[in-house]
Amino acid sequence: MIIFYLQLGFLLAKRTFMKSSKMWLSAEMGRSVQPGEIEEEGYLSGFKCIAGVDEVGRGPLAGPVVAAAVILPRGVYHSEIKDSKLLSPNKREKLVAWIKKSAIAWELGVVGPEEIDRINILKASLLAMALAYRHLDPVPDYLLIDGPQKIPVEFLKDEVRRIRDERGVDFNSASRLPTPAFPSQRAIKKGDRLSHSIAAASIVAKVTRDQIMVEYDRIFPEYGFGQHKGYGSPIHLSALSRYGPSPIHRKSFKPVRDHLLNGKKFPQINPPREG
Repeated sequence: MIIFYLQLGFLLAKRTFMKSSKMWLSAEMGRSVQPGEIEEEGYLSGFKCIAGVDEVGRGPLAGPVVAAAVILPRGVYHSEIKDSKLLSPNKREKLVAWIKKSAIAWELGVVGPEEIDRINILKASLLAMALAYRHLDPVPDYLLIDGPQKIPVEFLKDEVRRIRDERGVDFNSASRLPTPAFPSQRAIKKGDRLSHSIAAASIVAKVTRDQIMVEYDRIFPEYGFGQHKGYGSPIHLSALSRYGPSPIHRKSFKPVRDHLLNGKKFPQINPPREG
């Protein structure tokens, strides 16, 4: 009889696990997902504060990688929010205003070219996500990450330490903060097309990075950063060949590295005049 109940318990547990796994994986296997559905799964699992996190700028030859983290109120959606790459610049500008106004919290993490060259672009992207997480208030207990990789624990350790030091938060005291020492994470391939909060983060990150590159365009007008945002377009590659790399180019990226190996040096470019 005991064996029977043990077997029955195993079967029920297996069935529950399979059902749960299908629910969690269905969104990543092609089924259409309703706005906020993935977030609601998290709330129903017991999480109290959920943030979507995404980055923009892995591919460009110049400029920073920018990540955003967004906490939207439970049940609050905008029908036009989706992956920032599927939106026009004007639409992104309109939606980013709604996101910033409606969000419980949103924050940014920016990692520049020198750090990208030092630790590589993948680690820099994840570091930017950790930096965005660091500034969120309230501190989320669940992160929805765009892409196949979670934020490394060593990055989160540094940010949790800074949160504790800067805000006086005791992560070991449940009475002071209803979150664990480190947030749980769920990495979702194509998450910016499946999660409402990740899509919102992708829009905030994209608009912010575009603005940064427009500012760099004023400092280094020869390269056309305001047009291509640092990506390897024919215009950009032509300027790179003509002028050599600028101080904001990523020296570890092959087209830039090749020019440096061929003797091209950072040009002396005067900043634009005021007025």
